[in-house]
Amino acid sequence: MSFSAADHGFMARALQLAQRGLYSTTPNPRVGCVMVRNGRVIGEAWHEKAGQPHAEAAALAAIVGAGDTALGATAYVTLEPCSHFGRTPPCADALIEAGVVRVVAAMQDPNPLVAGRGLTRLAKAGIDVGSGLLAAEAQELNIGFVSRMTRGRPWLWLKVAASLDGKTALSNGVSQWITGADARRDAHAWRARSCAVLTGIGTVKDDNPRLTVREVPTTRQPLRVVIDSRLETPPDAAVLEGGNVLIAAAQDDAERSAALRARGAEIVLLPNAQGKVNLAELLQELGRRGINEVLAEAGTRLNGSLLREGCVDELLIYQAPILIGDVARGMFGLAELSDLAGVQRLDIIERRSVGADFRIRARLA
Repeated sequence: MSFSAADHGFMARALQLAQRGLYSTTPNPRVGCVMVRNGRVIGEAWHEKAGQPHAEAAALAAIVGAGDTALGATAYVTLEPCSHFGRTPPCADALIEAGVVRVVAAMQDPNPLVAGRGLTRLAKAGIDVGSGLLAAEAQELNIGFVSRMTRGRPWLWLKVAASLDGKTALSNGVSQWITGADARRDAHAWRARSCAVLTGIGTVKDDNPRLTVREVPTTRQPLRVVIDSRLETPPDAAVLEGGNVLIAAAQDDAERSAALRARGAEIVLLPNAQGKVNLAELLQELGRRGINEVLAEAGTRLNGSLLREGCVDELLIYQAPILIGDVARGMFGLAELSDLAGVQRLDIIERRSVGADFRIRARLA
């Protein structure tokens, strides 16, 4: 199906609206909707929070609130309207009942409960249906939701702050602060959009981080996940403050478990054959909990393990214009190669300045 310049403009506006739900819609996708009649916007909205009206229903309500109806309108929506009952009624039915004559969706819903059924229902009702307009942009906005629906696991960003020579800490573990305040603020924005922030026991011991969002406004804090095979997290660790913490372990210890649970932590045992945490199974567990996006902020060893075990989707590297030297900690604890044919290739998707530092986004090829 071909789309006009006006179609592109209205869908671009719907994507702008969807972006407003970046920090709040989890576990639902971020969706925007624009209602147009005779080339004029008569209503628009976005999905603001799970349990609240979907974008289409909110846009229809806005039209009614303005004393109008959607009869004869075109709906531009960034994700296929749902066709099933969840916390809210099906949006496809609401559009049909409102008298909408055309629906343009940026992409089909990867949720198996929808997966084309919403568009099919609309078409059977006589509505002109099209999809695929700005689909890449819509998928990028919901990359974690798409990952969870299609792979059963969240999308994982591995965030690293390093010097120009690729060092993340001195040999004694000191790493605060390699990058500047602007880069740290930017990293907190990535925390805010993530459903979970993941780290390892080594980082907990070395840095005693809180892993909360503090540098940017947010309506929620992400789940904090600690990979701690032997339950060595100190009961007074800063990461435990306020609860909302999941500790993934490989072996149980009644006394340590009790102390951590008393601080509000939940413990899940996910051992692999080597007596470590099964990282792939941990991601599947997070997917079952409705986690769409994970930001990993860990040390060299866990970074290497996440890469080796195929858990990383994208690298988020903040690089400072400083040199630290060879006797320091690197970014990834990976085995030495004897042949360049074994290198991990990356696709650089973004480079940008953040204050005095640089941010590089790279996806595993």
